[in-house]
Amino acid sequence: MNDHTIAFIGLGNMGGPMAANLAKGGLSVRGFDLDPASRDRLAEHGAYIAESARAAVAGADVVISMLPASHHVEGLFLGDGETPGLLADLPAGTLLIDCSTIAPASSQKLAQAGRAAGIAVLDAPVSGGTAGAAAGTLTFMVGGCKDDLARAEPLLRKMGQNIAHAGDAGAGQAAKLCNNMLLGILMIGTSEALSLGESLGLDPAVLAGIMRTSSGGNWVLEKYNPVPGVMDNVPASRGYSGGFGSDLMLKDLGLALEAAIARRAPVPLGSLAESLYAAHSRAGHGGLDFSSIISLLKGVRA
Repeated sequence: MNDHTIAFIGLGNMGGPMAANLAKGGLSVRGFDLDPASRDRLAEHGAYIAESARAAVAGADVVISMLPASHHVEGLFLGDGETPGLLADLPAGTLLIDCSTIAPASSQKLAQAGRAAGIAVLDAPVSGGTAGAAAGTLTFMVGGCKDDLARAEPLLRKMGQNIAHAGDAGAGQAAKLCNNMLLGILMIGTSEALSLGESLGLDPAVLAGIMRTSSGGNWVLEKYNPVPGVMDNVPASRGYSGGFGSDLMLKDLGLALEAAIARRAPVPLGSLAESLYAAHSRAGHGGLDFSSIISLLKGVRA
């Protein structure tokens, strides 16, 4: 796989470290992002920085994307009615791996267009946060053909540790929405418990340690504590900068609710989590990491 050329589009908090791991793994990476600082960070790892997304995919036989929302992915690959999408530039046989978290219907639409053009498309959203992206320990939830996944797996192994085939096109996104809905609920519940503990005079670090080894233990307590100073190298200890933005969590919760409504599946806690993140965003904290939701529960500014 080292003789392949990979175009990586979207070099933000998640995509940047993922692309860097590919470059550090000896692969030829052509990256692009609208943000100059993101481009510069990837260039430090030896990747080629293209002048545009269209230039990045020229000559690439593997394309990976990590973009914020459904309309970004559809616009990039399928076009907007005025400008043709990149799918029209890709030769048959290209492997397209979209790691964005978007609506399952958007992934299915992209996969259908890819099949018509002889292009293999996988939806492969990730879990593990920015620390997992940097460490190359992400979990990939993949939708699409098993044979296409077999082609992609050597690349995914350079960026993550766990690869799960969820089913056909769109299934990776469905799994990711369920996961992120639970994550949003866990972050709120953990923040609520830690805030209550502080109000009762408990040291949040001591309480977190107790809960980690008790029945309340969860990923937030293990990897992503929301209280500043309790855990090193998490957004809470750097002013809630970087990480996974609250507005992105709000977007994912909204997608989960849309899916639940379409299937008439009850998700009362998911609905409540979406309402709380919406309030947090309206208060001006949408750009902060999603762990900053603890400030809403404390009734103070992050």
